[in-house]
Amino acid sequence: MLSPDSGRVLVSCSPTDMRKGIESLARMVEIEFGLDPFASATYVFVSRTADKLKMLRWDVNGFWLFYKKLARGTFRWSFRSEGLVLEVDPRQLTWLVDGLSTEQPHAHKPVSERVFY
Repeated sequence: MLSPDSGRVLVSCSPTDMRKGIESLARMVEIEFGLDPFASATYVFVSRTADKLKMLRWDVNGFWLFYKKLARGTFRWSFRSEGLVLEVDPRQLTWLVDGLSTEQPHAHKPVSERVFY
């Protein structure tokens, strides 16, 4: 199942045909992105109009395919010409699915120090 600690999150930098199913998306991950669709990763795709989103993930004995179609509005997706995929953290994925930008100017920065004050 999808959880915050369930591996890498890789977002497609170009729009995807939402008619694609599990096999087509897995093939796209393998052939176009050069990545392993069976790895511990979630692959995220969005439609050209940015109102539909699919997430593909392998889970022990089968693929999960999550699909969301917005009733109104669009996902804040940054299509990019350079690179095929962009790695984001699970927190950024949550923002994206909630309709926010992955580059939140007001988000607290992660803290790497492990000390008490």
